[in-house]
Amino acid sequence: MQSAPATSRRVAGKPRVVVTRRLMPATEARMAELFEAVFNPADIPLDRAALVAALQNADVLVPTVTDRIDAELIDAAGPQLGLMANFGAGTEHIDLAAARARRIMVTNTPGVFTDDTADMTMALIVTVTRRFVEGVRLVLTGQWGGWSPSGLLGHRIAGKRLAILGMGRIGQAVAHRARAFGLEVVYHSRHRIPASLETMLGARYEPDLDRLIAEADILTLHCPASIATRHILSAARIAAMKPTAYVVNTARGELIDEEALIAALEAGRLGGAALDVFEHEPAVDPRLIAQPNVILIPHLGSATIEGREDSGARVIANIRYWADGHRPPRSSARRAGLIRHTAPCSISASIWRRWLRSPHGDG
Repeated sequence: MQSAPATSRRVAGKPRVVVTRRLMPATEARMAELFEAVFNPADIPLDRAALVAALQNADVLVPTVTDRIDAELIDAAGPQLGLMANFGAGTEHIDLAAARARRIMVTNTPGVFTDDTADMTMALIVTVTRRFVEGVRLVLTGQWGGWSPSGLLGHRIAGKRLAILGMGRIGQAVAHRARAFGLEVVYHSRHRIPASLETMLGARYEPDLDRLIAEADILTLHCPASIATRHILSAARIAAMKPTAYVVNTARGELIDEEALIAALEAGRLGGAALDVFEHEPAVDPRLIAQPNVILIPHLGSATIEGREDSGARVIANIRYWADGHRPPRSSARRAGLIRHTAPCSISASIWRRWLRSPHGDG
């Protein structure tokens, strides 16, 4: 029998809100004013026992991507728990079907990190192809002997083919930036974007994923993590890539078969890689660290003050709407109890405004 959908509820008094990680000071200060809030000042990820205690005592849980909330944990939740107001866009760490079965609403905060992640992606594309980090190491270790006409030669990116796997908000924002760098943008996604938006972004749709990857000079991944997308960049697809190609991942580590990627890098069958996320995060394979043509950064794609403050504000809004008996603003999808915020065509606000001003925006 199908469970009833999650619903908002009117809460008498201040709802008890448990926040699993330390958020921005302004966000926590506002939460303390509005709710009976419990914070994590040490910012240490909660273990299962602590998560069970939070689920049994909170009206609202504010989790993050570091909290793995499976069906067993949700089953242990108290009857008063009505909302998981996730801090961040991804919800793959929450068992949405189990939440729906318990009529627990789940909200997220997509869109607020779009530009930040796209900026990071472009920074990594330029940095890995031009070998900037290798140059920094030379300077810091005192090994730089001065300018040389043949020293640390990288690749010009203008005219190269940028393959975008996943053309949602972030993929579109990357395409928007890539056009300014003179890159040829080709993409593959579950759903093709409108032709007018393709024109504005200068992007071409490639229906064959294997061809997209095999012909890429630079491949950047922007898919959500799911059973269907795990190891979407598989050993076979890595083996089919150009030996001069670069892989950039600012999405989720599980998208790449990390063992196959390491093998290709060690064998010199790839030009390099730039990774903000890892398959076994926070563990980073030492073989990746040993590769000079690999850039590794600690999941910083959304790490801006502005983005984190905006996400906190969205979390607060979601809680207030729920506590007042309303659905969160601009809600659309109801997948497994998830309330997902969307902009038209799932594009970032800056691109949407430009599209409206363009000749294609009225069609």
